[in-house]
Amino acid sequence: MTPAETIPVSRVEWQRAVRIIRSAYPPIDLFEDIADPADWPLLISAEQKTNPRIMATIGNIDLVPADRRVGGSGASYLMAPFTHVSPDRPSRFTLGSFGALYVGDGFETALFETIHHHARFMARTAEAPGWTSQFREIVLTVAADLHELRGPQAASHPALDPDSHEASQDLAEALRRGGSDGIAYPSVRHPGGECVALFYPDCASQPVQGRHLDYHWNGERVDLVRDAASGAVFRLVELP
Repeated sequence: MTPAETIPVSRVEWQRAVRIIRSAYPPIDLFEDIADPADWPLLISAEQKTNPRIMATIGNIDLVPADRRVGGSGASYLMAPFTHVSPDRPSRFTLGSFGALYVGDGFETALFETIHHHARFMARTAEAPGWTSQFREIVLTVAADLHELRGPQAASHPALDPDSHEASQDLAEALRRGGSDGIAYPSVRHPGGECVALFYPDCASQPVQGRHLDYHWNGERVDLVRDAASGAVFRLVELP
């Protein structure tokens, strides 16, 4: 694998980047209502005395350094990927010991990335064909100095293997230990698209909820996407 220290760093600034998440996870009141993250530890301690399930909602806030936490409107969408982590939920750039905020450079990139993972879940669990769980689009701004896996010099990097996350997880562990804020990389599921994996919530800002979406599983793949508000249905053409 390419040594982590040889990977260049580039400034990434996307004004209308997109993340798509399951609608099953509502905003977390603490992150949304209390703008100053410095107040959170005391509030959590007080809340735990009357609500023992509070940690299940908030997650492990200690996983995010105090000076990198964000609060206020939309903060749940930035904080939750870092406070709710588990070795049972690894992904391309984490084994589940720390969080990563995955964002696409546009709607189609985020759509194809999430469709791939949703289809894998549906196939593994042998789900019957039909409309499945609702998703929500989050539009946000990315501004961070990220390790660069885009461009021809990184096209064959093992971290971009479409079928294995072993090399990418090892790379992310090494980069994060070295102080990296994240990784910019070409979308593995949407040719021409770009993605980032952010290691801290303050690398993004201004998250705003967009569309609600439904994915249709035909027993083999996700073939339709529906805009829940307008009812418009779009057929997905399989990419070569």
